[in-house]
Amino acid sequence: MLDLQRLRALHAVSVHGTVGAAALALGYTPSAVSQQIAKLERETRTVLLEREGRGVRLTDEAKHLAAAAQELLAIVERAETELEERRGRPAGRLTVAAFPSAARGLMPGVLAELGRRHPALDARLCEVDPHLSVDLVAKGAVDLAVAHDWDIAPLPAPPGLEQAVIGDDLCDLLVPEGHPFAGRTGVRREELGGERWICQPPGRVCHDWLLRTLRTAGHEPDIVHQADENPTLVALVAAGLGVALIPRLGRGPLPAGVVAVALDPMPVRRLYALWRTGAARRPAIAETVRVLGELWPGAAAHPPR
Repeated sequence: MLDLQRLRALHAVSVHGTVGAAALALGYTPSAVSQQIAKLERETRTVLLEREGRGVRLTDEAKHLAAAAQELLAIVERAETELEERRGRPAGRLTVAAFPSAARGLMPGVLAELGRRHPALDARLCEVDPHLSVDLVAKGAVDLAVAHDWDIAPLPAPPGLEQAVIGDDLCDLLVPEGHPFAGRTGVRREELGGERWICQPPGRVCHDWLLRTLRTAGHEPDIVHQADENPTLVALVAAGLGVALIPRLGRGPLPAGVVAVALDPMPVRRLYALWRTGAARRPAIAETVRVLGELWPGAAAHPPR
């Protein structure tokens, strides 16, 4: 009989693409995941992973087995949901995927509160970009995702998922002290032409939003510096190297040399919790969504300096 944990490891590799990413999502070490796959290969007498450059790829047999594993894991999830529902209290493991600023500014308080209220619940965090997290929920790789969209780029919700609004995260224009906008109470989007921009790399939601917003206002943005993390973007602004649009969630206090200016209209990104419809009855899901909503006002309360 095939071992469910080994099938879970294979499924995680198929979803996340690498052994290292699968290990991070499962809370294992990469060597532990590799050992699980190796044992599964011996059990099935089948080669499942092949080397490809620095990474691995699934063989055709592994892809079929991973698809079957997804079906089995969905059955297990339904059984666990029914059992937890009968008990009437959150319990078991719950994996939450959140994008970086939510992982930093919202989830520590949420996880701590869940642990305080429900000792039998093992809630775990996985930091993932929002455009990836929705797919991870749909494939059963995580139980719940905290994702976001922007006012001009709505978040698509695939069939089979449910969602709830957590709250709205406001975004400020950050400029160096001495910048012409630094003494202003507000700046219109039409005034943003000619600025040197600091933002996240292409493919990120914030990058795409910046391009669409400025082009809609008639400007082609001059992006001079790119970095993944918001603290790095803020540091580049503090050095006088450009301006940036950065949300308040997880931003923390601004350092000396940086001024936040309101943009008119104010950019807004909306945060959502998403989970599979089949798990909607699970008390752990309902409680986590409730705590996210309870703690959101405090997490979002970061007015500009």
